[in-house]
Amino acid sequence: MSIEVGSVVEGVVTGITNFGAFVELPEGKTGLVHISEVADVYVKDVHDFLQENEKIQVKVLSIDERGKIGLSIKALQPKKEEEHRPSAAGGHTSFHSPRPHGGRGGFQRGGRYEGTNASFEDKLSRFLKDSDERLTDLRRKTDSKRGGRGSRRSD
Repeated sequence: MSIEVGSVVEGVVTGITNFGAFVELPEGKTGLVHISEVADVYVKDVHDFLQENEKIQVKVLSIDERGKIGLSIKALQPKKEEEHRPSAAGGHTSFHSPRPHGGRGGFQRGGRYEGTNASFEDKLSRFLKDSDERLTDLRRKTDSKRGGRGSRRSD
């Protein structure tokens, strides 16, 4: 059986790194399961999910021109029922980031501008208004500390 994109094959974990796991496939080929493709939850350490010499089923995601094989374990796991069912309140599914809120990463889904039936334009308008108010407050506080505009200077 040749290894093709989309096929499911059995392999043996030959090495684990901080970015994924190397898997020996049939025909003596080796592929990589990137850390993001190990499980459908946040993976801090691949060792928590895999061990060397473990037999696993993987799906072939890609084969590049140099012969590098990209693999996934996550693609073979059944999707959770909650991800497919619309929520009663918002009529859409919600996304919860594995990253704790307040950390790096910028604007995250599931925040204050999500969860309503408002259009994208309404959400954007609300975001811009809130952002403008925050900037105004920030400028007001920093100007008063610097003796900003309108303050009297003693000569």
